Amino acid sequence: MSTTETPKPPSGSSNWFVELLRTWGPPILAVLFIRTFIFEPFRIPTGSMVPTLEIGDFVAVTKFSYGIWLPFVHTEVLDLGDPERGDIIVFRYPQDESQNYIKRVVAIPGDTIEVRNNQILLNGRVQGWELAEDAYTFVDQTCEGEVQRRNIESLGEIQHDVLVGMRPTRLANMDPIEIPEGNVFVMGDNRDNSLDSRAWGMVRYDQIKGKAHLTLFSLDFCASPWSPRGDRFFKTLY
Repeated sequence: MSTTETPKPPSGSSNWFVELLRTWGPPILAVLFIRTFIFEPFRIPTGSMVPTLEIGDFVAVTKFSYGIWLPFVHTEVLDLGDPERGDIIVFRYPQDESQNYIKRVVAIPGDTIEVRNNQILLNGRVQGWELAEDAYTFVDQTCEGEVQRRNIESLGEIQHDVLVGMRPTRLANMDPIEIPEGNVFVMGDNRDNSLDSRAWGMVRYDQIKGKAHLTLFSLDFCASPWSPRGDRFFKTLY
């Protein structure tokens, strides 16, 4: 009686996928782990944080600054602290969490914040404000220039630059509101060119992705060809 054997595939062809996983699986998992829990770079697409962050900056954001959060379900498994006034944070935009925004924390839980002529009042006290330059040229994402005033603002021990337009917008003034637990109030350093908590409300802790610490590098997209801004490489953020 004769038997018919099933043809065997060429040697090694059945193991190609296993070999692929062995070769590329560990580095892919390492990259995913780093981006999820440790570090992620972000590109600045708009001018809402000028002059602290320029359009075309690439910033380094630590994902564990305030705690360890499980991805997708956004559940905190390890608390490492809370955001502080002056921190620059990346977060999921509350009105569309598929988008990432970057702003500065200006009020924390328990604070009462008010805005008058773009100046911040915290718990009834005007924060430090000093004119530094009355003719700063802000260049937006369309490469159009606008002359603004540059001021130095103090939030506690943090001093940073802010821009205000020659004609303040409707967001230059805001009635007092109290910040509830688990939320922060954020604003852009480019006060009259930033849609922030003054327009759409507060940011919850579980929407925060991390804290921005420095610019890795920067490209001037308005130059032709695009040119690097060497003075912004590895610049610490305040």
